[in-house]
Amino acid sequence: MKKAKIYLIDVTNRDGVQTSRICLSKLQKTMLNIHLNQMGVFQSEFGFPLTHHETNYLNANLELAEKGVLSPIRLGGWMRATVDDVRGGLSLVPSLKNVNLSISTSDQMILHKFKGKLDHSLVIKTMVQAVSEAIELGVESIGVNAEDASRTDLKYLIKFARAAKKAGAKRVRYCDTLGCDTPFSIYQRIKALAKAISLPIEIHCHNDLGLVVANSIAGARAAVDCGCDAYINTCVNGMGERAGNADLVSVILAVKHGSGMASYKLDEGINLKKAWKSCKYASYAFGVPIPINQPGIGANAFAHESGIHADGALKDRRNYELYDYEELGRGEPEVVETGRKITAGEYSGIKGFRNVYEKLEVAFHNDQEATEVLELVRYANVHNQKPLVDEELKFIARHPDIARKIFSVNP
Repeated sequence: MKKAKIYLIDVTNRDGVQTSRICLSKLQKTMLNIHLNQMGVFQSEFGFPLTHHETNYLNANLELAEKGVLSPIRLGGWMRATVDDVRGGLSLVPSLKNVNLSISTSDQMILHKFKGKLDHSLVIKTMVQAVSEAIELGVESIGVNAEDASRTDLKYLIKFARAAKKAGAKRVRYCDTLGCDTPFSIYQRIKALAKAISLPIEIHCHNDLGLVVANSIAGARAAVDCGCDAYINTCVNGMGERAGNADLVSVILAVKHGSGMASYKLDEGINLKKAWKSCKYASYAFGVPIPINQPGIGANAFAHESGIHADGALKDRRNYELYDYEELGRGEPEVVETGRKITAGEYSGIKGFRNVYEKLEVAFHNDQEATEVLELVRYANVHNQKPLVDEELKFIARHPDIARKIFSVNP
């Protein structure tokens, strides 16, 4: 019998960008998808198909998937679980094959959010109709989200999940929307849910009590213990609404190195060596510094100062280090230029622009090609509102047609 596994569905480009006071450009979201693909993440929830300013970005990223640039990662869209949202979203992004459909299930939200528009039976009916419509329109993999699942009556949650499975959903997402679960409560609730429906469970947790990684791991264990695959939702650097979502790197480290986790199988595609660069890029793109005590990635994650700790670490790193910094892609020196620096920006000329790309070892076939890419780089700087990093410059040169679509928004 095949043993159930733990997979990662990163929601930075959907839930992470909903963090108050910050945002990502469409180019930055695209680059983040590339980083997630390099890290071996199973799926990126890459945006909102029904939101018009996302349309060109979503379709362009699906083109990158067709070209093999974003592969093997899957790209999934988020929509409300209504027929109108499904029809509208898929009319704008017709090649989308993976979606999560979301609806609130707790008494609190049914009574005080829907305000009489939906009751418990209509919530299930509305969800089932949305799932059926998505299947009819060619969606291949559907996850159904029970928003506020942690405050939903368990019997009703199971009834809702069974209806989702019968309608054709491939997964049910248990959302601890308010971050009120503990590792003990979420284990028991997801165990009961998984036993009742025998379907893969997504675990979507928030950090309002500082328990987001612990809850995510406990929920995943509960699903796997029942023979069901678990899909933990993460965000790079723990971004997300209010206190944030489960940090991608912390979740990976917890599964790989947590006590009692050795028998739980993590998706073999995960490549933690890409973590350092991915987290640094996300920090730059969001404009949010990485805390010095961030697990694995923070400046102090492998720093030792006290005499006893320094002596012990020098004798044998295992005295005071649970895992190796090399495992996260750390350890190589980083060079910072302190002399002349030519940058490519929204007012760059062709001479300085070509100098920048020569240093990146990118050659253009002729002046016309260089001029076209320069024009795109100018737009990209306006688009990002900050200097482009090397990987963004390379992406534009390699995929100018895709870049042009990403930079365009049709109001």
